[in-house]
Amino acid sequence: MLGTIIGDIVGSIYEFNNIKTKSFPLFRSDCFFTDDTVMTIAVAEAIMNGGERDDFIDSMKKYGRMYPDAGYGGNFRKWIFSENREPYNSFGNGSAMRVSPCAWMMNCGFTARTGMWPSNGRRGAKLSAEVTHNHPEGIKGAMATADAIFMCRYYFGGYYGDYEEPINNNPAECKKRIKEHIEKEYGYNLSRTCDEIRPTYEFNETCQETVPQAIVAFLDSTDFEDAIRNAISLGGDSDTLAAITGSIAEAAYGVPEWIREKALSYLDETLLDVLERLEKRVYLRC
Repeated sequence: MLGTIIGDIVGSIYEFNNIKTKSFPLFRSDCFFTDDTVMTIAVAEAIMNGGERDDFIDSMKKYGRMYPDAGYGGNFRKWIFSENREPYNSFGNGSAMRVSPCAWMMNCGFTARTGMWPSNGRRGAKLSAEVTHNHPEGIKGAMATADAIFMCRYYFGGYYGDYEEPINNNPAECKKRIKEHIEKEYGYNLSRTCDEIRPTYEFNETCQETVPQAIVAFLDSTDFEDAIRNAISLGGDSDTLAAITGSIAEAAYGVPEWIREKALSYLDETLLDVLERLEKRVYLRC
């Protein structure tokens, strides 16, 4: 979840001022957290409150109203401040940028023991999307992101079962398996590199034109910071693109301590409290 927040903060100042380079200060004094962070925190609290449909709705409306100027899209903002509790068929990238807490509740040990996906975590990821983004592309973007995060945790974390050996000492193989799964399961084209995407990529707030690019930014990376720089350098919806990439990269590489400490300095006590509580729960669970 922290990787999402870091990507959001770093990308906040480039969303409407794209840069097509990896050479930039990672943090600036004018960086800030946006709706990507606020809704990721909302999803985290919803999970800790039970992870059912009403938990996600209540939490998103609660935090949306607590942080009314975080930069929500028009339709989502209307939904937050209305009494409506029904989804509005969105395929915006908001479903993917907020899903990371669900992926951290997926149990790697279960998969190692059984060879099966942890269905409860994937159910939470789907629910977190469809309470607003119930368009097939909105759900797909969230599910693909959650799968990528979980697979990073599993493969880079060195988990294995009786049927396979750990491959955490082979990052290229880890990424190959993740790429193949996402392409087969979700139909995204992950064959282009960042260098091939960058020249023509433009601002786009849809899942289908953000999630594949964010995953490629991870696949092309060498470490956490490099992944964030890849995402920002593509342009587009920079904060959300980097938030999705950061959520995946954290699961693969971890977050350097200096980056963690700097990012946390941008958050207030309310957001920090939820982050800390979820991290404790993940630690105890895994």
